[in-house]
Amino acid sequence: MPAPAPSLGEFEQLVLLALLRLSNEGYGVSIHAEIVRRTRRDVSLAAVYKTLDRLEQKGLAGSWLGDATAERGGRRKKHFRLQPAGRRALKQSLASIRRMTEDLPGEPLLDLEP
Repeated sequence: MPAPAPSLGEFEQLVLLALLRLSNEGYGVSIHAEIVRRTRRDVSLAAVYKTLDRLEQKGLAGSWLGDATAERGGRRKKHFRLQPAGRRALKQSLASIRRMTEDLPGEPLLDLEP
């Protein structure tokens, strides 16, 4: 049996899901925009970058620097991708949530309005 993946916090899950949605071509601003658009939560760009750094340190996300562009004043953009360990951790985390919500009494949890 493979070793369990590192546990993920809720915001780490959102960042990894955004990377997955962006086909591993995300960068800080696009990841932030995806999270804000889909969750309708007000999150800071700094929180996204801090979480990306933490996910990289855990080996769940990876990054590379793109080419310098004139519109960025010659600066390079840092892109992020979901690593295989990140995909496993996300899969295990979401499966745990699904198992915890199975057979809840009353209305299904996912039908509740926030």
